[in-house]
Amino acid sequence: MKEFQGKNIRLVSLDRGVKKIIFSRPEIKNAFHEEMIDEIIFVLENLHKIENALELRLLILEGEGSAFCAGADLNYMKKQSHNNETENKKDAMRLAHMFYLMASFPTTVLSLVQGAAIGGGLGIVCCSDIVYVKNKSVFATTEVLLGIIPAVISPYILRKINVSNASEFMLTGKKFDEETAIKYGLVQQIFIGDDFVVQQQIEKEIENHLKAGPEAVRATKNLILKSSPLPSLNIIQWTSEQIAKTRVNAEGQEGLQCYFTKQNPSWDVSANS
Repeated sequence: MKEFQGKNIRLVSLDRGVKKIIFSRPEIKNAFHEEMIDEIIFVLENLHKIENALELRLLILEGEGSAFCAGADLNYMKKQSHNNETENKKDAMRLAHMFYLMASFPTTVLSLVQGAAIGGGLGIVCCSDIVYVKNKSVFATTEVLLGIIPAVISPYILRKINVSNASEFMLTGKKFDEETAIKYGLVQQIFIGDDFVVQQQIEKEIENHLKAGPEAVRATKNLILKSSPLPSLNIIQWTSEQIAKTRVNAEGQEGLQCYFTKQNPSWDVSANS
């Protein structure tokens, strides 16, 4: 697969085996829904089939516009809130498959983050091998504020930055900036400047990635995956079940409806004090 032009993402082939997936819903900060998830899965499944190391050496993930990915699209979340538990589990399993394809990719995955990487957007970042930030960015997984849980992405967050670093923001839903992301080990570099300067810095780093032997990179990626395993099918199914349950229980339903109507849920004591 050399190129792909979907309604929600684009795949472009650059030179020397570099490919880029661009999330292209800038009007809603590249938030995803079923169709976007299906497009990402389609492209990743096809890229996984490329065995020629010279043909595919580096995969770059980037968001069009002001944000990387702001998580789930509002209308998509509204649909989920009306689905039953079985439908929600099926939906969560589809999302889990997308993350697994990213995390298990046979060669280096590099995310270029700008603006927001929230919820599932943070999940994408945690499935990447290398993360560079362009200027200012904000990261968060805010599910607990809605009475639900960051279930499907949790194995990737914990694998990436460990329990100690992840617990505070997973348990509170608080946002953190690119400097904190550096401390956590989530982000490797921050590039500051106008678009031209930042692009020059990024291209220099891409050059460094392309100095490595392509077969050696694939073998090393496999080494990393074997030494630090991805979640098992049992864990993927279990986390999908957990998010499905919280979307349909009383607290999750209240939290989601309050989010849609811009009200405060009953448990938010700060709003009632």
